[in-house]
Parts: sequence; C-alpha cells; structure tokens
Amino acid sequence: MFPKNFQKLINHFSDLPSIGPKQAERLVLYLFKQSREKTEDFAQDLHDFATEVRFCERCFHLAEEDNFCAICRNTKRDQTKICVTEDPLDVISIEKTNSYQGLYHVLGGNLSVMSPEEIKRLKIDELIARVKKEKTQEVIVATNPTTDGDTTALYLARTLKPLGVKVFRLGRGMPTGGDIEYADGITLSSALEGRKEM
Repeated sequence: MFPKNFQKLINHFSDLPSIGPKQAERLVLYLFKQSREKTEDFAQDLHDFATEVRFCERCFHLAEEDNFCAICRNTKRDQTKICVTEDPLDVISIEKTNSYQGLYHVLGGNLSVMSPEEIKRLKIDELIARVKKEKTQEVIVATNPTTDGDTTALYLARTLKPLGVKVFRLGRGMPTGGDIEYADGITLSSALEGRKEM
C-alpha cells in the first residue's frame, strides 16, 4: 500500500511507546511533506543521537560529552548523597525542582518480581560498588510509589544498610501508583524534603 521506505519508517514510529499504526502513518506523512532540508536535519539529529548520546559510566544517566554526565562532572554537587531513580526521565524531573544538589544513580527499571535475572538486569551491583568506593553517607530511593517501586526500595534498603549508609525513601507527597516523571515540581520538592529513613 505504501512505498517500501515509507512503510519502513511507519514501522519504526509504531515501535515507539504510545504511537499506534495510524498515528505513525500521520507522522511519516508529515515528515514527507516537509522540505528536504528539514527532513535531512531531522535525519542528522537522529544519527547524532544514536552515535553521541550514551549512558554515564558512573550513574547511568544520559551523557553526551566524555563518558560522564554533566551532574557527575560537577564537583560542586554534594558527593555524599546519591538519589536512586528508575530511569533518566526521573532524574530530569527531580533536577527541575532545584531542591536536590547530590548525585544520582539510575537503575534502569524496577523489581516487579524478585528473580535473580531481574536483579542482574538492573544497575544494583554498580550502586553497591559506588557506595563502597565513594564517600556516600545517604541514599535516597526515588523509585515510583507503586508496588514495584516499593519492592525495589525495600530490596535496596536491605542491601545497602549493612554498608553503613542511611537509606531514605521519598516522602508521600507523591500519590501511590504515580510516576515521578509526571509529578510537578512542588510535589517532588516536598517528597524530597519529607523523605523518611528506611
């Protein structure tokens, strides 16, 4: 029905979250109607994204320059605190509040089922290594206030407390079942301030 290259692009857009086949068709048609220069700029930006954006080697947030993200490279940040999040979008949401000046660690998901395979998939071993190696005094577990996020928080607290660090959970300014990525700045700030030791 569509030319081959048109269909290939529809398939790529359909793979994106919240994009169905019809919406993917509309997006590709929109791109097709743009000037060649604009489409080539889009393609170049996508190529640059694929080749230059990577995970930070220290905290697994998004990095572009060197091997470390801007937060890890900032020596003015509080090096004794690590805020643990599920994904990079949570880091960005917390940063927008301007109420936290420590470091981060991105797990890459949460523990929905406590299986050895799932634990290995997340960056938990890397977090433990950081806490042992760095002068970490406090870990704030900022996983989403869902059953899976709470399971992850409890697992992290049990794993990290024997290492001699204080482990906190975000205060419940966040609604249960909510997503940090979509929380407003005031709610996130109050959840950080109201964190409770686990």
